Amino acid sequence: MIIRSKAPLRIGLAGGGTDVSPYSDIYGGAILNATIDLYAYASLEPLDNGKIEFCIDGTDKCLSVKSEKELQLIEGFELFIGVYNRIVKEYDLKPLSFRLTSYIEAPQGSGLGTSSTIVVSLIGAFVEWLKLPLGKYDIARLAYEIERIDLGMSGGKQDQYAATFGGINFMEFLENDKVIVNPLQLKDEVLYELEFNLLLYFTATQRLSATIINEQVKNVKDKNEKSVDAMHNLKEQAQQMKDSLLRGDLNKIGEILHFGWMNKKQIAHSISNDLIDNVYTTAINTGATGGKISGAGGGGFMFFYCPGVTKVKVARAIEGLGGRVQSFKFTTQGLTTWTSL
Repeated sequence: MIIRSKAPLRIGLAGGGTDVSPYSDIYGGAILNATIDLYAYASLEPLDNGKIEFCIDGTDKCLSVKSEKELQLIEGFELFIGVYNRIVKEYDLKPLSFRLTSYIEAPQGSGLGTSSTIVVSLIGAFVEWLKLPLGKYDIARLAYEIERIDLGMSGGKQDQYAATFGGINFMEFLENDKVIVNPLQLKDEVLYELEFNLLLYFTATQRLSATIINEQVKNVKDKNEKSVDAMHNLKEQAQQMKDSLLRGDLNKIGEILHFGWMNKKQIAHSISNDLIDNVYTTAINTGATGGKISGAGGGGFMFFYCPGVTKVKVARAIEGLGGRVQSFKFTTQGLTTWTSL
């Protein structure tokens, strides 16, 4: 018996950063994101040898330890161990014995929510195996707590909910870590046109989001007026994006993305750099009407809105800067689990 799970990565269309505490606790945050057909997978095989094995598929990274109720954190396997420790503690389980393998279809640090999506996928495997009574909100909240509280990793709340729910969602982030997920019911032609015009581009660089997020948190705590005002504008951007999509007014998408990008660069110094600025300027000069970095910033994926028939021209121009275009489609399904007998 093998238990499988998969959860989709996401692109953040608007409002990025307003899901991070303390901003979301003080002012309330809003984000609009969409899951895409790149996934984090997990495969769990029950064992009866008193061992726990963690493996990262496609690499030689594997860890084998004696099964215990609580495992010590080991570098490179923090997410695996964090999920295991929390599941055993939460449900007062005896030590479990299994092999857990993960695989992700994008580099970590790429700005597509990889770490949180891996956590959601790992939790999904345990939910399927142990038949845990967890709904979508429960799983997303558990993933958030494992990353942000148990493991102390810096970041926001959107990724865990995007990976669990799937689809295009307008999310609200309130005090006491309350989250409301509002799925957008878009007309097919709106979704097709949005997908046709969006260009996803990997800069061939990766970044540690924690540095950027920690600076953002400090700016909010210090009441840095420039940074906080920019985050207010990003929250407004999420509402603008939602309204435009629901009305089918796609002509404004590029303008809304550009407005958000100009403000996002104000919330922390290292969000952009010379490479990112050059890619952005090149895309705009060859036909894109707006775009942004996906995730916290500093590297990873960018995306651009290319109306009409400008997408190929923009793609050729920015591929000349050392990165590559990534094909994708939107997905409607979030975390999925099943058992292979």
